[in-house]
Amino acid sequence: MQNRLKVLRAMRDWSQAELALRLDVSRQAVNAIETGKHDPSLPLAFRISRLFELPIEEIFDDQP
Repeated sequence: MQNRLKVLRAMRDWSQAELALRLDVSRQAVNAIETGKHDPSLPLAFRISRLFELPIEEIFDDQP
């Protein structure tokens, strides 16, 4: 799944560790999502959506 998480994080000048802290996940989890190695759970996707104040569809794209 493609996502804009790295771009959105960079726009706020947050490190992966800072984003992980805000989402209550590990830095490794943030890295895995950003690189497409792992898709977030639905509850985590909603937390990300609320944090960035964007609809899930604007952050994650399920198209190949």
